[in-house]
Amino acid sequence: MRSVRRRTTGLAVAGLLVPLAAAPALAAAGSPAGTGPATGADVACEAVLAADDREGQFAAASEATGVPTDLLKAVSYMESRWDQHAGVPSTDGGYGVFNLLDRAPDVPDGAGKGGGARERVSELDRAAALTGLDPARVKSDAGANVCAGAALLADHQSAAGRSVDAPLARWDAAVARMSDVTDFADRVRATLREGERRTTDDGGTVALAARPGVAAPRAATRAASDPEADCPPDLGCEWMPAPYEKDSPDLPDGTGSYGNHDQADRTGEGGPSIDYIIIHDTETSYDGTVRLVTDPTYLAWNYTLRSSDGHIANHLEADDVGWHAGNWYMNMHSIGLEHEGWAGSAGWFTEAMYQTSAELVAYLADKYDVPVDRAHIIGHDQVPGILPGYTKNVHWDPGPYWDWDHYMELVGAPAGGGLTPTTDVHDGDVVEVVAGYDANPVTGCEVASPGSEPCVEGAGTNFVLAYQEPSLDAPYARDPGWKPGGADGTTYASDVSARVTSGHKLVVEEVRGDWLGVWWAGSLVWLHNPAERPVVVPSTGQTVTVTGDEAAGVYGRAYPEEAAYEPYPGIPVQAVVPIEYTIGTDQTYVVSDADVSTDYYRATTFDGSGPGDRTDVRGEREYYQLWYAHKQVFAMADELALHDPVVAEVSGPRVVGQAHLGRVLRAEAGDYLPASGDVEIAVQWLRDGEPVAGATGERYRVTGRDRGAELSVRVTVSAEGYTSATFTSAPTGPVTHR
Repeated sequence: MRSVRRRTTGLAVAGLLVPLAAAPALAAAGSPAGTGPATGADVACEAVLAADDREGQFAAASEATGVPTDLLKAVSYMESRWDQHAGVPSTDGGYGVFNLLDRAPDVPDGAGKGGGARERVSELDRAAALTGLDPARVKSDAGANVCAGAALLADHQSAAGRSVDAPLARWDAAVARMSDVTDFADRVRATLREGERRTTDDGGTVALAARPGVAAPRAATRAASDPEADCPPDLGCEWMPAPYEKDSPDLPDGTGSYGNHDQADRTGEGGPSIDYIIIHDTETSYDGTVRLVTDPTYLAWNYTLRSSDGHIANHLEADDVGWHAGNWYMNMHSIGLEHEGWAGSAGWFTEAMYQTSAELVAYLADKYDVPVDRAHIIGHDQVPGILPGYTKNVHWDPGPYWDWDHYMELVGAPAGGGLTPTTDVHDGDVVEVVAGYDANPVTGCEVASPGSEPCVEGAGTNFVLAYQEPSLDAPYARDPGWKPGGADGTTYASDVSARVTSGHKLVVEEVRGDWLGVWWAGSLVWLHNPAERPVVVPSTGQTVTVTGDEAAGVYGRAYPEEAAYEPYPGIPVQAVVPIEYTIGTDQTYVVSDADVSTDYYRATTFDGSGPGDRTDVRGEREYYQLWYAHKQVFAMADELALHDPVVAEVSGPRVVGQAHLGRVLRAEAGDYLPASGDVEIAVQWLRDGEPVAGATGERYRVTGRDRGAELSVRVTVSAEGYTSATFTSAPTGPVTHR
């Protein structure tokens, strides 16, 4: 049976804090603020280092320092989500469960874009000194990091003139000093209110029980966004405009030599619509990135996010078109977010950046009516090439280490709708991948992404692998766009040939034991879906098959037909050329958007005076957007048959009660997709598999006619726009007198 997994995520904050249970006092006095660590006052960490798992480490650290266990969990959840991350630093130079900051190195991006680290105080050295632990061990060992982080928090509390026995409301100052994030203490409170539970990277589980009595602060501490910034008003966004300038002031206004974006009317009637939000990483420091986006000779995107605190700089008005996706059609229709980090780095993206980015994306999606799913909130690596041979050059950020599961949960649309992965899968089912954040082999990080440093074995990744045969020894799946020569997929950091990320929808062609055969890049490939670690959930969606006897083309842009340009003689017809992929006559793919914008926005001169400039040419040709390989691609509707989605089972019907004469049995209908409120359910009771006349209600009284028979219930589930489906419960045992 399938069941729904409940998840909790704390982002909002509310009210005054209530005390936690008193904890033992720290054995030594803390140092005054800014004077460095106390001397001769080391916290004893032996019990923390000896603990078997992360849960035990938190408990032992609380005993050693006096910091309440729940507060330690809430602070460290906001720093790292309780993961040690294999001892490699985060993108802001922090280590381990408490993201203890070391001085960040000056890391170049390998492309001449510069670097330049900001000055930092080393939390790590300070925390190590408080515990007497070697800083190298604090970096590499989770127990040492937990003890050092707890000692640092206790020391901050002492420096604020407060006891570790103080009510939780009196920990604000100490908590705030644990992070660069302006409203960090508020976010910690939110985590305490909501509670959290997850499996950590040591394989154990940490649980933080919800504390609804923890209330909101008396006054908001979040920074106000600049009035010009297109952001939530209290997210602290900065308006840092990208320049729209001619390459030289001496050039005429009608020049085609200008930067670093295009003007449009995307929020009005005259421009292309906003349909996508594209997630990038910067491949350089935040400072280097904003220098580039404010360079009129370079190119622009909409937002840059800083790793250390999630700070957001807004560069473009939503009306205008940034140059960030390498595909003009996608640029026309998207908002681009650049996140400080390196695609090949196991140096993890910070929780602060994940949270502010997700809050921004939820705001933008709501404001501009962008569907909140993994077909419209996409990575740069999901953007298709524009012409044959171009796909292999598409960027592959944000890379294998970006945690889509966590990110989409923060956005408010968890991958798989929050359902529990299952092995209850059948031929013809539509499924959605929920990969989890598990270790997968990744190689060549430093070469593929200069500045990333070598790959780290055991670092978390957010994809599952596709194989050419149903065997872990089989070669990885091929992608003829990414590798036109037909080579097998590899573990190389930039190789997306065989990577299926969370949120991707697929049609199951065949189930063979623990393996699911699915269509991918024009071939049948195999996903491992074992009972001990399933990776798919039931899903639903429209699907397509080819209508004729020949394979259908796949396109990287949904440009209009030639006739659409006739009213605009100054605008050249844009060729509609299929890219490297095809849809075979025996293949089925899931539609990710059946209402694709068919248009071409013309922008070639600085002042818009060129023939047809700032015109959105709109056509009649229909395209479908598809889940195809690692990408979102387009196919022409007139080459394909569109099939309605089929109602999908989440948990099927069952009979409740004892199959004895005279007893009343009850039918539990189960849960289905679409959501239960959108479906109609017809019930039919069965006796030895045959319908019982008139037995169509929720309850059924067992009579003498049922003696010795097995009873079951069949439900037919229907919904508008869906193909109905029928599901039957397991039978009872033979009916007896008692």
